[in-house]
Formats: sequence, C-alpha cells, structure tokens
Amino acid sequence: MKQKIMFLLIVIQITFTSFSQDLTGLAKNLEALQKNDASLDHRIDQLSKQIDDLMWEQKVGDIAHVDKLYIYGPPKWKEKNPDAMGTGNPVKFWIYTFIPKGVDIHKKYPLIVLPHGGVHADFTTYYAHIVRELVSQGYVVVAPEYRGSTGYGKAFYEAIDYGGLEVEDVYASRNFMVENFEFVDQDRVGLVGWSHGGLITLMNIFDHPNDFQCAFAGVPVSDLIARMGYYDQGYRAQFEADYHIGQTANQNVAEYRRRSPIWNVEKMKSTPLLIHTNTNDDDVNVLEVEQLIRALKAEGKKFEYEIFQDAPGGHSFDRMDSKTAQEIRIKIHGFLAKNLKPENPIRSLSDLRKAAYKF
Repeated sequence: MKQKIMFLLIVIQITFTSFSQDLTGLAKNLEALQKNDASLDHRIDQLSKQIDDLMWEQKVGDIAHVDKLYIYGPPKWKEKNPDAMGTGNPVKFWIYTFIPKGVDIHKKYPLIVLPHGGVHADFTTYYAHIVRELVSQGYVVVAPEYRGSTGYGKAFYEAIDYGGLEVEDVYASRNFMVENFEFVDQDRVGLVGWSHGGLITLMNIFDHPNDFQCAFAGVPVSDLIARMGYYDQGYRAQFEADYHIGQTANQNVAEYRRRSPIWNVEKMKSTPLLIHTNTNDDDVNVLEVEQLIRALKAEGKKFEYEIFQDAPGGHSFDRMDSKTAQEIRIKIHGFLAKNLKPENPIRSLSDLRKAAYKF
C-alpha cells in the first residue's frame, strides 16, 4: 500500500512539475507575443504616417509649398539610463511647414504655430481644411510633431513629456521658422491648438509671453489632476508609465500640477488669448475649462472666451465641416486677424468655403 502511495505521489509531482513548466513556457510566449504586438503597433503607425504624408500635397499643394523638416528641441527630461551614450543630446523631431505659393521673399508674413492634440497622436490631414483656411489668408504655418508623437517608432513614442518639454519643442518650431525664413515676421506669431494642443498653446504663452502675439486654445486640457479623476485606468496608465511621469497623481500631485495650465495661470502676461469650450465635450469635460476660466479671472487676466452650449460635434465641434463649425471658425479667424494682420483675412462663410474647399 505504501509503495502505491509513493508511486502516486511521484506521478503527481512529475505531472505538477511538467504543468508548471508548461505554464512558465506559456507565460514567456505570451510576453513575447505582447512585445511583438507593441512593436507591430509602432510599425503600423509609421506606415499610416507615411501614407498620410503623401496626401498633404494632394490636399493643399495647390496653394502651399509643403515640406517636412527635421529640427531639435531640448534633451529628454528623464533618461532610462543616465550613463548611456547619447544622454543629454537634443531630442530630434519633425515639423510640417506650409508656405503660401507665390510668397514674396522680400515681404513679411505672419506665422501660425499649430500643435496637434492627443496624448500620443500626430499631425494628419485631419487638419487639411484648417491649414487651407490659414494659408489662403497669407499665413505661414508650422505644425510640430513634438516628442511622444506617433508614427516615428517606439523610442520617440517613449520620449513623451506631456505638459513638459514638448512645450519647448513647439517653441523650438516657432524659433526655427523665425530664424530660417526671412519672410516670417517674428512680431506676428500666433498659436492655435485644440485639446492637448490647447494645453501646449496655453503653456507656451505662459512660459514665452513675449514671443507670441496671440493664441487660440480650443477645448484645452486644463487640469491633469481633475482629468486623472474622471478618466479610466487605461488613460492614467499613459502617464504612470515608467518612461513618462512614472507615478500617479496621488503619489506626485506637484508633478501633475506643474504640467497643468490651471495651476500656472499666474504666469500669463498680456498675450491676447481666446478660449473655446463646449458643454457636451466628450473628451475634455467642460468643468476643466470652466475652472481654467475662473482661475484666469481670479488672477485678473484679460482674455476672451466662449462656452458653447451643446454644440453638435462634442470635442470636435469647431473643427468639423458643418455650417455651425464653419461659422465658429470665422470667429477664430477674426480673432487671429485682429492681432496678426494677414493679407487676405476670412470674413464670411463664402470666404472660408472658397479657402477650404476651393469653391
């Protein structure tokens, strides 16, 4: 009987050991598969970027010289390996440039800096109609693919510094245009950004008040601490990643405040500013922007704003092709023109449609 029990125990042990090894092997295979999937995601993003880049010439090439240039911003704020080769080097990134055809290099043209939105996103032909509207008025446009943007591989993706040095990348794109194109008027530079681009817009005029003559912030991300509260863990994980902030808002409130416009409003000087928000925004809850507006007022800052009531389109309400969106953009263009004085300002729906849609 004892021999049978011993034999049974040996069989159970062998079976368990084999099962445990199978589980270990399965876990390793799963981890490898997940890494491969992540790598595949980046390759797909790069392919999508290359395809979309080809569309720019088709969409705006009739009115603009389109180019993509390689420049640099500050070194990374956080290095994985501080002793590694290349630590402390500037972060290199791409910018899109749109220069009106027929440009007279002996004249001066106003510049619009147009940062894209999204935690990890990129500048795409989604903005083609807006670029057309700007270029047709006589603006030079630069759109930076700041650190953390998608379509440029894993390393660039993980260089993200939301609300941090990406702001300086956008500022570097402004400086590059002023320094390299004599026909760009350094005294007529405007910032236009929606969502996360709105946050970058606000932080730039807070940190560099003398270098922008006006700014429009549409549905701007305003308070990362509040945002961490009403978004799910999947969203929060993008900030908690070890290559990014690496901590929750609860663990490091100061770091999240440092990256939020609402906690930096005291730095605003006299840059003309227009803010738009929408009560049915399904991305940046109106409460964020309402609190930003209150904070600016409490500091005695002069600015313009409009809170739209349930405007169709939610987060994208003024970037769409609807008549309502077009009418709202006429207001935005009017604000920009008042401060930047383009040659051919848009004043009506017919002006805007002709600029954006060719008829």
